[in-house]
Amino acid sequence: MSAPAPPWSHLRAVLFDLDGTLIDSAQDLGRAANAMRVARGLAPLPMARYRPHGGSGARGMLAQAFATAPGRPDYDALKQEFLDRYEGLMYDNTRAFAGIEAELAGLAAAGLAWGIVTNKAERFALPLVAALRLGAATVVCGDTTACAKPHPAPLREAARRLGVAPRACLYVGDDERDVIAGRAAGMATAVAAWGYLGAEADIGRWNADAQLRAPGSLLKLLGLA
Repeated sequence: MSAPAPPWSHLRAVLFDLDGTLIDSAQDLGRAANAMRVARGLAPLPMARYRPHGGSGARGMLAQAFATAPGRPDYDALKQEFLDRYEGLMYDNTRAFAGIEAELAGLAAAGLAWGIVTNKAERFALPLVAALRLGAATVVCGDTTACAKPHPAPLREAARRLGVAPRACLYVGDDERDVIAGRAAGMATAVAAWGYLGAEADIGRWNADAQLRAPGSLLKLLGLA
């Protein structure tokens, strides 16, 4: 009688969120928001105030810096200014989290394809991924498909590009919407617990298939290390 297959033996590809999962971009996001505060005669906020909201991009940064949100009269103009400022400094301090590059190399060595599915716009995500030389087989952004996460369309598009069925993919992210999107796409899901989880996050309630405490633990989960 043959031994039972390992629980992850069906996987052919791993997809990752970007900010807070593969890369630490919170400082540059926060600096863009603080530059806007300083331009208005306001004191900069501590980076620790911005960090938990790094995965929410402009929305998260502007909520902290100016207590505004989509739908408010001032939001659209502030968002445009934020994006323009961020574009000018997004390479300054952003790096892959320690251990990520070795983990990606381990996936490639095991013959697993990997890609990125992010809500970051192509304007920022594509040049940033290229500058960091992450080597993703595909990058699907927040404006690549008609809907962004938590809609499953971006994840399904990434699987299509890789030529892999969604059920043979694992999606790794640091936000509950990543788990929601992954499940809706028919993928297994894992939480990157080192990411921008937010102060109120209870990742045990997200019902992901796995929780990853640090970069490198994915290889152990998959039996590759």
